[in-house]
Amino acid sequence: MTQKLTILFDLDGTLVDTAPDLINAHNHVMKKFGYEASKSDHEVKSLIGKGANTMISRSLWNAAKIDLKKIKEKTIKDKMVKEFVDYYGRNILVESKLLNGVNDFLIWCKNNNIAMGVCTNKQEHLAVDLLKKIGINNFFDYVAGSNTFDYCKPDARHLTKVIEIMGGDIKKTIMIGDSEVDALSAQNASVPFVLLEDGYTDKKVNQIKYDHLIKNYVGIEKIIKKYL
Repeated sequence: MTQKLTILFDLDGTLVDTAPDLINAHNHVMKKFGYEASKSDHEVKSLIGKGANTMISRSLWNAAKIDLKKIKEKTIKDKMVKEFVDYYGRNILVESKLLNGVNDFLIWCKNNNIAMGVCTNKQEHLAVDLLKKIGINNFFDYVAGSNTFDYCKPDARHLTKVIEIMGGDIKKTIMIGDSEVDALSAQNASVPFVLLEDGYTDKKVNQIKYDHLIKNYVGIEKIIKKYL
């Protein structure tokens, strides 16, 4: 049967509300390395879509303040990132949960011969592990993380390479995400973009370019049918 459409999903904040476990991992690392874990949930959530390295780098910069020597000590940041990834990997599904309507929508897509892939700035092994543990990995034909290729979102190739691997057609592809990183990725790859409100970003909705806006996955089929 001919593939009708390809949908590429972001992961954190798009398929799964991972913020609680990521915030816990972030705060664990900051405390272990002698910094106050004083960032608000909103501040940490705004960094999630940019990957662990960026999250720790910005938190370290903020916490160290004028201690520039400590900030420039690359080995400290690298150790913190490693600790973050290790701790988060061990606690990847403590409080995280699927977003409202995700499972039903994935089933609908499969029933309508829609191919699905994941493009995330989460490390690949963590993304695959989370998808397996939360029970939706079998819906996806391919999962690409921040370290799968030599590039990642918002580089268009993160999307186009996955489309190519999946045997899809870029002209019959949609991206679903929750942040400006996802929006820019879709824009760079020239594919329509569906934005989830209240995502892991510090941008307001009117600051992000999108083709469709949704609160959750309930009723999203009406949008997707237009592309079949």
